[in-house]
Amino acid sequence: MQYRSLQLLSLFFLISLCALRAQPTATPAAERLQGMAQRKSLAQQSVAASVDAQSIGPSVFSCRVTDVDADPADPTRFYVAYASAGLWFTESNGASFAPVFDQEASMTIGDIAVDWKRQIIWVGTGEANSSRSSYAGTGVYRSADGGKSWEWRGLPESHHIARIVLHPTDSNTLWVAVLGHLYSPNPERGVYKSSDGGKTWTRTLFIHENTGAIDLCLDPQNPNTLYAAGWERERRAWNFKGAGAGSGIWKSTDGGATWRLLSGNGFPSGENTGRIGLCTGLKNGKTILYASLDNQNLKPKKQEPPKEGLSKEALRTISKADFLQLNDEKIEGYLRDNGFPEKYTAKKIRDLIEKNKITPQALVEYLEDANALLVETDYIGAEVYRSEDGGATWTRTHLEPLDGIHFTYGYYFSTIYCNPKDADQVYLLGFLIIRSQDGGKTWKSINGDNVHVDHHALWINPNQPKHLINGNDGGVNISWDNGASWILANSPPVGQFYAIAVDNADPYQVYGGAQDNGVWVGPSNYTASTEWHQSGKYPYESLLGGDGMQVAVDTRDNQTVYTGFQFGNYFRIDRRSGRRKPISPKHELGERPYRFNWQTPIWLSKHNQDILYLGAQKLFRSFDQGDNWEAISGDLTGGGAKGNVPFGTLSTVHESPLRFGLLYTGSDDGLVHVSRDGGENWQNITAGLPEKLWVSSLRASAHEKGRVYLALNGYRWDDFNTYIYRSDDFGQSWTRLGANLPAEPVNALREDPVNPDLLYVGTDHGVYFSLNQGQSFQRLSDSLPAAPVHDLVVHPAAADLIVGSHGRSMFKISVKQLQQLSQTILEKPLHVFEPGKLKHNRNWGRKSNWSEPREPSTSIHFFTQTPGKISWILKTADGLTMNAGERDCAAGLNSFNFVPDFQEKQLKSYLKILNEGQKDPKKMIDLSKAENGKYYLYKGSYLIELAKDGQKIEQKLLIE
Repeated sequence: MQYRSLQLLSLFFLISLCALRAQPTATPAAERLQGMAQRKSLAQQSVAASVDAQSIGPSVFSCRVTDVDADPADPTRFYVAYASAGLWFTESNGASFAPVFDQEASMTIGDIAVDWKRQIIWVGTGEANSSRSSYAGTGVYRSADGGKSWEWRGLPESHHIARIVLHPTDSNTLWVAVLGHLYSPNPERGVYKSSDGGKTWTRTLFIHENTGAIDLCLDPQNPNTLYAAGWERERRAWNFKGAGAGSGIWKSTDGGATWRLLSGNGFPSGENTGRIGLCTGLKNGKTILYASLDNQNLKPKKQEPPKEGLSKEALRTISKADFLQLNDEKIEGYLRDNGFPEKYTAKKIRDLIEKNKITPQALVEYLEDANALLVETDYIGAEVYRSEDGGATWTRTHLEPLDGIHFTYGYYFSTIYCNPKDADQVYLLGFLIIRSQDGGKTWKSINGDNVHVDHHALWINPNQPKHLINGNDGGVNISWDNGASWILANSPPVGQFYAIAVDNADPYQVYGGAQDNGVWVGPSNYTASTEWHQSGKYPYESLLGGDGMQVAVDTRDNQTVYTGFQFGNYFRIDRRSGRRKPISPKHELGERPYRFNWQTPIWLSKHNQDILYLGAQKLFRSFDQGDNWEAISGDLTGGGAKGNVPFGTLSTVHESPLRFGLLYTGSDDGLVHVSRDGGENWQNITAGLPEKLWVSSLRASAHEKGRVYLALNGYRWDDFNTYIYRSDDFGQSWTRLGANLPAEPVNALREDPVNPDLLYVGTDHGVYFSLNQGQSFQRLSDSLPAAPVHDLVVHPAAADLIVGSHGRSMFKISVKQLQQLSQTILEKPLHVFEPGKLKHNRNWGRKSNWSEPREPSTSIHFFTQTPGKISWILKTADGLTMNAGERDCAAGLNSFNFVPDFQEKQLKSYLKILNEGQKDPKKMIDLSKAENGKYYLYKGSYLIELAKDGQKIEQKLLIE
């Protein structure tokens, strides 16, 4: 059952030696594709392939859509591509969807193109939005049967594909805009063309190794004329450069064979030229070309009358002497308007500046945290340009600025669409979706009710132009009146969770922080349905907005919740009252704001749940539920880096469940520390580990005091190798685990709370488990899609593994039998686990109008070393056979739903057993046939016997 080979071991140790380099390097595509083969092998050989993964939602808020494509002849049929949730198809106008791209090498999608006449689907993997979780793809895929099967069609080093354009009449000709690697330079960027249906490719446009193709479109009157947008961008963990001189518009008039740059013609160029979107349409028989631009040049300064009160701009340059001349009313107004703590008064500020403890500029620096800088910008931002002469000249369409469309993250959208038959109808997608009906001169927001923000895709019905299908960070919206009103089509469970948690309620609740959709809580026994449309009460409840982050629940009341949104903005929430109190540690005036990770780590002590830990660059501890904080460390990172993204931050913190004050921290720049005395002293325990990798998971063991598990993640270097470790001496030395795991970055490494030999790993492509403390791994559950998994939690009482995926919401997997899989059981040809109890109910088998009869069942779990057929017999305690059957089974863990009915021919003998010794006729048991025609067992103790290959095993079945 364990997958191992000399070749893999040699490769593993070679990678181990290479891992000790100063800077990680990008993983070659060949290794990533080999990882797909390993993933399949680990699934085929897994003892838990048949274990069921149950989706527990939610679906109400959906996740980031990257493309939509509908059938012009029947627009109730359309495909939706998600950033990290695969491809889904509906033929009911969005009432229901089915996934069609779940088991390929990557589920992240940048663009799709559908040849509806020939029923051919093209998928370009790798989201083109350069976000923190924009996963790299593995090239281009093609399906000729509606997504039932797929063929890989090359471009493995593309990583992020922005656009696929099909020739309108030649089904073998297509063009692909390849953006390229996100976190490393690569030469495989640019525009590619295939003339044989993707069997071979020619790169026809290359700009340079940091500039890829971000958009591509055809002239609707001449498919030999194409326009391509180049985008220069460099992303690192500490910095994002979203503009450059390599950004520009290119034109081909020979079917994409050669290209020329359109420059010096009214369209901006230079170092601050950001992401560009393109589209074409017709107006009065003429081709109109539009380009949207993320213009990162500074806005021209306006001559405005000075505002009342004190401004940040004035404080940036004011001298000490001039500040001390200000009256208290102005200073107080500034403090209160900007939310300074009440302890800072005008008198206090004046005193600090007079004594040279702070400068006036500290009043500005105090406010400049990462979240504020994300939206406070002086960039020009979104612009729209129009050309009526094939790009020879360009005119900006609007006089007024398009504020509030990009902020500082135009890299995240900047796409434009126009009606193909009336090019004056233009749609610009950004933070909002806006529409122009006069060729871009004036604009109106159509971001109406039911419509999320952050827009990425739009389909315009060519035959009914008021019919729109929009894709955004909140899923799919449909409009039939040109955006005046919208329908929400969010039935797929496709949330992008960063972190999850559980409580101890009955049934227990599941909590999760989701990308751009806040923090939610719902019941663990959730089953998807549309009943809530009528009741108005969705089973999941929203706790907080923003980008939802980590969650901790005080299990003493299951009502006190600690959670937050990006960059360290955390709250204590009382679910009973709905009261929400901000609790984030605050820096002092004169200090720079703390460096908080995008996903700031928190940990609630298992020893005293009034004690909360939170990590910035230091570790903070609160003894009073976050009301007051104390820094219990110095800087536990490498000290930060120059850039526009907070870096040198703690990415994970943990306290040993076995000893109070045994603390571990890990940082985004690869440092690991331990304190054995509650933070009084800290030791760097990074020695022997690969350098500069993100510490994605760090957990002290619940079984051995000195044991700790560690996962490192190279995603932000385009390093896709697997790095997981165990230490048995508090991190003084490390042992690398998982020699047979595929090349997939690890996001979560968890130890089972019951079985110390059982480990779970969540990677960018699913979940793996080990039964031997990480020496070897197997893939968990064939029913779990290969979506990124960001978090894992084992509920200790229910023995459920909750999987928090970044794309397919959450799953629940029972691991009760997996926890019992000792080596002794694994060596048996057959083992049957104790079945669950049943509660007798006189309504078993009762019919109701137009619905299926109510049937009881319990799960019978067993392990077998070989596949084949297994037979079962149901008997009374004294051996009367009541029923029997046979089932197929796979090697490993199996289960089937067992219904406690019996054969009618046994009724007389069974009643005799039930009434044996009973002399009172009034107390005699009589059994009637249920309305569905079956007889069901009476309460009592029974035996179920399983037999396979000459082995027979009995287990008791109790009906209470």
